Amino acid sequence: MSDSKASQASATRKWDVPAIDGSSGQGYLTASRLEELQKQAWDEAFQQGHAEGLKAGEEELARRAARYDELLMALAKPFDLLDESVEKQLVELSVTIVKQLFRREIKLDPSHVIGVVRETIRLLPIASRNVQVRLHPEDAALVQQSLSPAEGERAWVIVEDPLISRGGCKVTTENSRIDAQTETRLNAAINAILGDERHA
Repeated sequence: MSDSKASQASATRKWDVPAIDGSSGQGYLTASRLEELQKQAWDEAFQQGHAEGLKAGEEELARRAARYDELLMALAKPFDLLDESVEKQLVELSVTIVKQLFRREIKLDPSHVIGVVRETIRLLPIASRNVQVRLHPEDAALVQQSLSPAEGERAWVIVEDPLISRGGCKVTTENSRIDAQTETRLNAAINAILGDERHA
């Protein structure tokens, strides 16, 4: 029996507590090993939290920067609209001032209508017939006193038209019509300067 006990004893081995920390260590966790594992876990969690915090901070910063840009753009728009509005009002004011100066000049020196009539008649085609020069009644009297068709110049007739403003005229023939009223000429000059089709 002693042989069977001896063979049983040799078949039985000593059981060691397995290591739960993944090491090949012997037995239970020690306080120092537990502290080391705790520090390692804390470091890993800190690194992960730090990375996530940085990422969240960058995303928040990008979101706020985008919002800031939107606000700046929104603040700039009224100034763009204001600039456009002020520019338009300044142009309108300038046009009004020029018109007033032009009308004042006509009142001070109405004789310039003679040059307007001559210039407009020269624009007609050579074969024009039945030429009528429509003028404001006061300008018509001035032109009749001071100007008549020169020798060799086509004949024309003055027609008084109270709807024509002082300083301008309309010349009509059988086939053509030239509008040389002050407003028409002034608007043409303003459009040439402003480079658009602005009508007053």
